[in-house]
Amino acid sequence: MISQEEFQQLLPLAIQWAEDQEKIILEQGVALPPPALTDAITIGVANPEKVRLLCVPEIPIPDHPILKQAVLATGLISNSTIGLTLRYGIFIREDHWLGRGITVHELAHTAQYERLGGFGPFLQQYLYECITIGYPAAPMEQEAIYVQQQMYP
Repeated sequence: MISQEEFQQLLPLAIQWAEDQEKIILEQGVALPPPALTDAITIGVANPEKVRLLCVPEIPIPDHPILKQAVLATGLISNSTIGLTLRYGIFIREDHWLGRGITVHELAHTAQYERLGGFGPFLQQYLYECITIGYPAAPMEQEAIYVQQQMYP
């Protein structure tokens, strides 16, 4: 487990990594296709036109040694991770590319980023929940799962 002190040291690294990854996705990704745009609006994403999707062979993990170790130790990103939302940038693993269920799940996280006010507030709450409660039992993750199940049972 990660202590509260370690969490506070890791959080700025996680925020910087997330911001850097979002920039890559926004530059290289594609806009939401019309069905996903409709889903984003239904979910309550305030700025769906800003969202970009990037198809990747696997979800990247941080290079920073301490952050990488924490990510691997907690399992927040693993070989089984199929999507990762970094505010308006969403990585989707190529074997799930444009799957409506995973896209809806990740768009629910985009709505959470907007609702909470950006990278810092979102990551502080989401990562803390995942570390203390566990993924996928964390309330924010459960919310995204619920949205996905309601729209694509």
